[in-house]
Amino acid sequence: MRLRIGDLMSVLVTGGAGYIGSHMVRELVDAGEELVVLDNLSTGRRWSVPGEVPLVVGDVGDGEHVQSVIDTFGVNAIIHFAGSIVVPESIADPLGYYRNNTSKSRDLMACAIECGVKHFIFSSTAAVYGMPEQNPISEDAPLAPISPYGTSKMMTEFMLRDAAVAHDFKFVALRYFNVAGADPKGRCGQSTPNATHLIKVAVQAALGQRPFLEVYGTDYPTPDGTGVRDYIHVTDLVRAHSAALNHLRTGGKSQILNCGYGRGFSVLEVIDAVKKVSNTNFSVKERPRRPGDPAALVADARRLPDVLDWKPQYDDLEMIVEHAFEWERHLCTMKEAS
Repeated sequence: MRLRIGDLMSVLVTGGAGYIGSHMVRELVDAGEELVVLDNLSTGRRWSVPGEVPLVVGDVGDGEHVQSVIDTFGVNAIIHFAGSIVVPESIADPLGYYRNNTSKSRDLMACAIECGVKHFIFSSTAAVYGMPEQNPISEDAPLAPISPYGTSKMMTEFMLRDAAVAHDFKFVALRYFNVAGADPKGRCGQSTPNATHLIKVAVQAALGQRPFLEVYGTDYPTPDGTGVRDYIHVTDLVRAHSAALNHLRTGGKSQILNCGYGRGFSVLEVIDAVKKVSNTNFSVKERPRRPGDPAALVADARRLPDVLDWKPQYDDLEMIVEHAFEWERHLCTMKEAS
């Protein structure tokens, strides 16, 4: 492990071996940043972290360990991805989600403040809005999460807000809508076999890894009866984090911002895009609605580019699908080779 001791400052990426975190790591490396990854590898993969980047295996809730990482690598900013993200799982295990997403985030925050780390970027979610009455959803919309997952993220936002008032500490919390796609250069992507993301599952069906694709609910008050979501390319998302880091470094105020494109696609539109990109016609089966699924979740995304000077580059559904499809095909090749 290459130590960075002295005047060099580095960024700590928690959960940097996971889906979004690994893209963030590549983005920081490309920008010439010094960084270190902290990941317990419960869902992340060691091989997704570039060899030149230090990977410390550990838990964000272990204050003594986190403090050692901050001191050893001269950490002056934290980008926090580590956490649990599956809504049905959070309903079955609420206390586990409050421990993983809320309590451990609190411990990480406390350690950052104690060690003098002043900049903190947090991976939040549109699930904090629950079942919104209006779309697109602005950052000022009422917070009414309907799952322990959404509540756990909302509580962390509250802690960040209060800590920023009490200490020399600033944050940006980014509320993700539906993250999809893969690195355009083919270096990383969504690698969890049992991930529940629609585009991930659909490209697996297109590649014959699933016998069919299930559509949950075809009677929503939407144009074609299926749920509508705002899909953002993972590379645009991590670049929003880079812009947030620059915002804080240059004296910007703490912010909470939506991450989306401001327009939505239905489940059937996504399926059509996957079939077109893959040139396959996989089986689709209709299922009843799942409890707690909103008819539509679309971001009011105007504040993000205004505040962070961020501009999306991959706002195209077929491009998002193409990158996800190519990554899934790459994973198939890796599996066959092993």
